Amino acid sequence: MPPIAPWRTAIAGAALALSAAAAAQAGTYDISVDKIRINAGDFRKSGVGYNNSQTPTILRLKEGEEVTFNVTNNLRENTSIHWHGLILPFDQDGVPKISFNGIKPGQTFTYKFPIVQAGTYWFHSHSGFQEPDGAYGAIVIEPKRGETVQTDRDYVVQLTDTHPHRGKRIMRNLKMSADYYNRSQRTLLDLIQDSGSMGLKAALEDRKMWGRMRMMPTDIEDVQGFAPMINGQSTAQNWTGLFKPGEKVRLRLINSSAMAYFDVRIPGLKMTVVQADGNDVKPVAVDELRIAVAETYDVIVQPRENRPYSIVAESMGRTAMVRGTLAPREGLAGPVPEMRPKPRLTMADMAGMMGDMGMEGHVMRSDTGMSDSVMMMPGMDHSQHQMSVASDSPSMAGMDHSQHKMSGAKTSKSGAMAGMNHNGHQMVMAGEQEGFYAAGSGLTPSAANGGKFLSYNDLSARRPLYRDRPATREIELRLTGNMERYIWSINGKKLSEAEPLRLKYGERVRFKFVNETMMAHPMHLHGMWTILDTGKGRRDPIKHTVSIAPGTTVYTETEVDATGQWAFHCHLSYHADAGMFRKVIVEGGPA
Repeated sequence: MPPIAPWRTAIAGAALALSAAAAAQAGTYDISVDKIRINAGDFRKSGVGYNNSQTPTILRLKEGEEVTFNVTNNLRENTSIHWHGLILPFDQDGVPKISFNGIKPGQTFTYKFPIVQAGTYWFHSHSGFQEPDGAYGAIVIEPKRGETVQTDRDYVVQLTDTHPHRGKRIMRNLKMSADYYNRSQRTLLDLIQDSGSMGLKAALEDRKMWGRMRMMPTDIEDVQGFAPMINGQSTAQNWTGLFKPGEKVRLRLINSSAMAYFDVRIPGLKMTVVQADGNDVKPVAVDELRIAVAETYDVIVQPRENRPYSIVAESMGRTAMVRGTLAPREGLAGPVPEMRPKPRLTMADMAGMMGDMGMEGHVMRSDTGMSDSVMMMPGMDHSQHQMSVASDSPSMAGMDHSQHKMSGAKTSKSGAMAGMNHNGHQMVMAGEQEGFYAAGSGLTPSAANGGKFLSYNDLSARRPLYRDRPATREIELRLTGNMERYIWSINGKKLSEAEPLRLKYGERVRFKFVNETMMAHPMHLHGMWTILDTGKGRRDPIKHTVSIAPGTTVYTETEVDATGQWAFHCHLSYHADAGMFRKVIVEGGPA
């Protein structure tokens, strides 16, 4: 059994006693959960907020502090708060039916736990659809020894996708029709344009193919029509962070959206990424980055000119955009650029859905010259297609999983695989190309200025938390679903149909995520760190949320160093509610 990590020792020790010095550092914070009115600029709506405000509450804490949060529920329904990314006892994690019973209307619930880490995190409700309705805030934890990279100014930039409809209504509409909120349906004009670029015959065949699958290449975002906001403010409301030319500014980017990924850039400035999901990484300078739902990135910028700079966040599907401003004085607004063209899914993004189809494979060649078989899928009826229903039970590489034989696959520690065979069809592997996207994917990002776009492969842990050691076992998690019925699942089973995933305290588990859907899924394991396999060994980045792109397989590892019961789910709100969720039980370990 590996040695218990330092923060676990701190948690255990805090339960026994507090020294006088530690007691002096204890902090008590009061948070109210309230029904509020949200002004999104183009519309107003009722929602849920903390401390009677649509501006996100920022909790500024210190590493080593013993915190007490008194959370008062002023709603007419139960609520909860989950401390996203924080390492704490499971009964303080804030997930109803897993770690506690929730907070009833009119009641005050007290959370109490030690802060055993530093960095940028966030908190949100884990009850119903209160999070997409506005119940989210930020957490900034000051390191004991100060920040590794010193800056002159420090701002939270919390992104969200505020929708005019309440979450319950959105889910009801999605169950009626998965395309209810798709405002990017292809038109006759699109056909004419495609005919000009690819020829009429090819354009018509493309339409027929997608029609047979009952899918659309524009279906990148399940829920469109939202208003992106920065710190609770729209583009017109113009959130502004001040600077003096030459100062270094830390921006703590948090994506607290229900569904939207954002591509973030600051035209005219390089962003130096210094932290991912609260953990320091070796600095990497980029022009743009994609932040998945629930992820955080800390970036450093240094504006040298006496002018406003735009903080631009475009949704991955290019259906919405928000602009904030870095400015040398109040009253200035950065320019609002035009939104870039909308991307389209390709057959490469469908590759993961072909395992059971037995369809004729066709070769799609990427810009790098790699070729990967993807299915043209004549006659596929997506509403009837049953995804893989492999068991949740632990599985090892080389075993046969639902007739997808792995014996011929060559797997590296970095997760790159060659020749993974699904009924004779090759599956594009995330580790094979930059950016963790399928070769030829329509979602592969590129910087607006042609410069450097951040990839997971660029992330390298500055301070490894664990020694690199072989995993005890491998567990395969196939991300599955039925878009027509709006059902999302893991290994073909919704939460209500699945047994808990059981881990053993002290083991190191390797998770193999296989995305068999056309959507990206940000997967979040509560209570334990996720080590993203990028082939760097002990320098692999340590995260709490990992995005799994369509048609890819991604490997992560987790040191099981937390006892209790935990949640493990896709962080797209409506996917989690529809069933892409598991309960994790850690067996053994200290009481």
